[in-house]
Amino acid sequence: MSSNFKEQVVHEDNAEEIDGGTGLEDWHMVSENDTRNTSSSESYDQESNEHPHTEKNGENLRRALSKLFLKPFSKIFDSGGVDGRKIGWLVISSREIGKGSNGTVVLEGFYNGRPVAVKRLVKTHHELAGKEIKHLIDSDHHSNIVRWYGVEYDRDFIYLSLERCNCNLSDLIQTSSDSSPNLTFNEDQATNSMTDQFNVRLDSAVELSKDIELWKNNGYPSPHLLNLMRDVVCGLAHLHDLGIIHRDLKPQNVLIIKYQSLCAKLSDMGISKRLTKDKSSLGHNPTGCGTSGWQAPEQLLRGRQTRAVDLFSLGCVLFFCLTGGRHPFGDDIERDVNIKNNKMDLFLVEHIPEATDLLFQLLNPDPLLRPKAMEVLHHPLFWNSEKRLSFIQETSNRLKMEIKSELLDALENVAPDAFGGKWNKKMEPVFINHIGHKQYKFGSTRDLLRLMRNKSNHYRELPKEIQEILGPVPEGFNGYFSRRFPKLLIEVYKVVRTYCREEGSFSKYF
Repeated sequence: MSSNFKEQVVHEDNAEEIDGGTGLEDWHMVSENDTRNTSSSESYDQESNEHPHTEKNGENLRRALSKLFLKPFSKIFDSGGVDGRKIGWLVISSREIGKGSNGTVVLEGFYNGRPVAVKRLVKTHHELAGKEIKHLIDSDHHSNIVRWYGVEYDRDFIYLSLERCNCNLSDLIQTSSDSSPNLTFNEDQATNSMTDQFNVRLDSAVELSKDIELWKNNGYPSPHLLNLMRDVVCGLAHLHDLGIIHRDLKPQNVLIIKYQSLCAKLSDMGISKRLTKDKSSLGHNPTGCGTSGWQAPEQLLRGRQTRAVDLFSLGCVLFFCLTGGRHPFGDDIERDVNIKNNKMDLFLVEHIPEATDLLFQLLNPDPLLRPKAMEVLHHPLFWNSEKRLSFIQETSNRLKMEIKSELLDALENVAPDAFGGKWNKKMEPVFINHIGHKQYKFGSTRDLLRLMRNKSNHYRELPKEIQEILGPVPEGFNGYFSRRFPKLLIEVYKVVRTYCREEGSFSKYF
């Protein structure tokens, strides 16, 4: 490395010092001969949750680590026939694993001995790089935000060293779904490098999806997929809590990594913006824009942008996950027009009433009516069987003392949608004979909830035959009633949301 080469670093302890700048010139610079410790020496170790020991003589430490880490990786590149070069702490392969806008390329590499994804940005876009690093540092150490390890640069490019993930959400969903419209890749229209890049991503996604079921046989999302969807919402909630609006949320910007289970992480915050203190919007005509087909209508119309733009994009991403790669606003060429005209089609998720309810809220053309990210996390779509049954029980308890009220009227008014007609018609005669014909009104929503509460609370006292019909509590029991009355939970939830959400006993559900 030449003596005049300068390595650009940011000390994590001083991360707040760069808050005022957007360009890389605002970042702390040290030369090769500087004896201060670099951020590479102080970089956070994810496995130990500690900062590695730092030496007083940073140059000696740097040379020792270079010999320890970089020489073996140069051998890896040589033996594998992959070109690579060293810049500071970074060894960069020529193997592309992704592409972005404005000449951005993602390469394989190693930073301080750690496998990383190297995001190479053209140096003229230094403001985007500075902003992305700043927001990655601010949101660092959250499990659903991609980790940032360091930065290097040369005459033409800036190199961000990011957590290496297996694939993105788009690749995982499309390789796992028979219904995806985007699985075919026209090699005749692609260069060899593009084909290689696509194959790297595809192979990794196929490997991940081999032993993982993303959808149940009934078309509902599996626990694995629900966890990934929840990860996306958690990452977004964290950013919004910090006042950061992502502004380019889409399946390609959600990365998937496999630990003991799959985990989703938000990435690519080059056009994200941070709200200034006490402000809730970026104002009109903010610079930068998201990706066509994934933007909220106010982004397309250059209107006032708030956190709600991310919630609209989230709705599109969740629909993409639930449907195996489809979009609520149609094919690529027509999406922006359909978004502007509020012309969406949720037919493919109508069999999942909880999803339909949530997506209608997220994709509302009025940003003021979209839920917040934390509210999305509490939505019944993400509830497990235990929480679903608990909600039914507490709602039934709440209704015990009601004689005539708006709440009770509203609940009974949803009966046609919740179960239609008489609910006993959808149950086994032996079960109906067990509960009796006089204890319950078969056309009443309140009585159906009371039946579910009573039988779950006294499950151990039920005859063996009835237990086998209902299945074990909570999984089998919840499944029994969900299959027969798929809209019951969400219809009751909407009533409780309107009349009882401020009550203490229901706070954990909203």
